[in-house]
Amino acid sequence: MKKYLLIAISMFVVIASFAIFQLIKSNGAEKEITENKQVEKNLPEITDDVKFDAKVLFVLTSVDKLGDSDKKTGIWLSELTHPYYEFINNKFDVEIVSIKGGKAPIDNASFDMTDEENKKFIEENKALLDATKSIEAVNAKDYKIIYFVGGHGTMWDFPDNLKVQEITKNIYENEGYVAAVCHGPSALVNVKLSDGTYLIDNKRMAAFSNSEEKTLKLDNIVPFSLEDKIIDRGAEYSRGEDWSEYVVEDRRLITGQNPASAKKIATIIIEKITGEANEK
Repeated sequence: MKKYLLIAISMFVVIASFAIFQLIKSNGAEKEITENKQVEKNLPEITDDVKFDAKVLFVLTSVDKLGDSDKKTGIWLSELTHPYYEFINNKFDVEIVSIKGGKAPIDNASFDMTDEENKKFIEENKALLDATKSIEAVNAKDYKIIYFVGGHGTMWDFPDNLKVQEITKNIYENEGYVAAVCHGPSALVNVKLSDGTYLIDNKRMAAFSNSEEKTLKLDNIVPFSLEDKIIDRGAEYSRGEDWSEYVVEDRRLITGQNPASAKKIATIIIEKITGEANEK
């Protein structure tokens, strides 16, 4: 009898130990699944069939020379190509227009084919620059984002263009994003909102600096100092080191200092739009 009792007790201990082991294993697996679900929840879900309803308008200069001089200018190529591929690769629809339409000029100094994105764009998409639509044909309601590509030519045909001002105001007041890089922010210095205030008033922003302009020896050729004009309009101008990446974001206004800053502008906007999409 004692022998059978010991066997029964031993079997009970074995069964109880196995049950406790299974319970611990189950709790651990449940915790792991919960943690994985939390990680997945925090990641943007972008599948192959996703396309954001946030069309981007790239605006280019039509000016191909520096004022009355014989020096050629145009867009700075990487300020177009780097954000272009950042948007395209993240499933955003991009349209490229220029002030006058037709062929958009490229600053020869920026025609760097060792830059992979420049090379790819020229080989695959140069037609987009050879026959651009005029900004006069643009309807602001079609776009969530407007991005002004830089290049010295912008200093002559961006600031006083009434269509530029109208479209920028409407996109911004419709909860859209306004972005510009290098000399591209020259498009913003005369943009007024419906309440009569300048769009950039009391906002932090960046743009091509006086010191960078002086380094290029173009400070006496451009029609005005972009840095000084931005400050005159009530914005809080800030800058990084010359030629280094520097981007400022303030209330749906995203601006960059120089060519090195172009891609980061697109990255920030993509993060914002993706965040908005995940909240819906």
